Amino acid sequence: MTTELNATHDPERRSWLSSANAPGSDFPIQNLPFGTFRTAETGPRVGVALGDRIIDLSRLEAALQDCVWATGATDLSCVIAQPPAAVSALRARLSEIYSEGSSERPAGEAALVPMAEAEMLLPVKPPAFTDFCSSIEHIRRMAANGGRPIPLSAERLPVSYNSRASSVAVSGTPLVRPVGQYEFPPNSGQVVYGPERRLDYELELGVWLRGGNALGHPISVAEAEAMMFGCSLLNDWSARGIQFFESMLGPHLGKSFLTTVSPWVVTMEALAPFRVAARGRTDDEAAVPAHLFDRGDRSAGALSIRMTADLQTRDSGPVRIATTGFETMFWTLAQMVAHQASSGAPLELGDLMGSGTVSGPADDARACLAEYNERGTRPVIFPDGSKRSWLEDGDTLTLRAKAHAEGFVPIGFGDCAGTVAPAVVS
Repeated sequence: MTTELNATHDPERRSWLSSANAPGSDFPIQNLPFGTFRTAETGPRVGVALGDRIIDLSRLEAALQDCVWATGATDLSCVIAQPPAAVSALRARLSEIYSEGSSERPAGEAALVPMAEAEMLLPVKPPAFTDFCSSIEHIRRMAANGGRPIPLSAERLPVSYNSRASSVAVSGTPLVRPVGQYEFPPNSGQVVYGPERRLDYELELGVWLRGGNALGHPISVAEAEAMMFGCSLLNDWSARGIQFFESMLGPHLGKSFLTTVSPWVVTMEALAPFRVAARGRTDDEAAVPAHLFDRGDRSAGALSIRMTADLQTRDSGPVRIATTGFETMFWTLAQMVAHQASSGAPLELGDLMGSGTVSGPADDARACLAEYNERGTRPVIFPDGSKRSWLEDGDTLTLRAKAHAEGFVPIGFGDCAGTVAPAVVS
């Protein structure tokens, strides 16, 4: 399990860069997440977030010593390909350079780029994207809203589907309303083709993988843990009308039009202080199956992450529509990864997996509109009196998250946002 702590987690450590010490910053020196960016003067390159700056690794060649391998990368694949010990050494070296009192401050300052002057890119293009459904509360509410029992599989495996890696995009990418077939009015038996009327979001956590198993070779939960590089926020935008109409074989066009990720990848090492026990099973719930059971995973496989979703219209300020915790998930990230490979499917470098909607047991932890609106009877109400049961053109949805634990500095993921644009109709 990736639970070992080191000097980079020291809550007393501060940076000579004042913005990294600001209360509430997503990117204190204890975080140091990786991303891909460019500026008006430079092409794509790998950077590390610190306060309101980006550490341009290409400008730190002389100071990085044994970690010089990171200076020429144009996306995150070079970093993800490194063994965990090499990434850990790079984080440790950056922590030394940017710590308060460092004699290497001049070299560190020369490598800083203001975030406001950079364009964040997709960290790495994933060769494959799988989305899970790992919240039992989400499954139960969605089944109740549809008037049906929960599937037998829901408590026995982390349900998932393979989606489109080609439509994974970085935060800020516009969401063009999809067009497709759906039943309208609902339950009428009439099928129409047109812009989706029930456009939704899903608040999720995404995990980026190192990969490495061969075709036909499943992996254990412990091996899955070692394959996890780091996490981003993820919004699995959903066209509910299209999704519900087509789902004889599972989601397809109702999910494939866009998946948004936050640009920064928080490493599993940085998340080590925020490990907590996995959600237990009640007496009336199915036990964890043997191939997904690991004692280390049960004791520290979950993550204490507070996650929120805010919805804003063109004319009204944002309204918080979900506040939830990742520690409530029915399945852990390592179980999801192990399950993906359990039939022998190879996992590859840069693969992305979404956790599924992070809905918890609390009433305000309904992490999508399909849960929130209760069949359209409970719309979001904005300060100006306007209402939303589903996303409308011009609406902006922003996901945020903070990992937190007593005695440690909280670390964030940066925003994962998108604004709805009108459908393209020929």
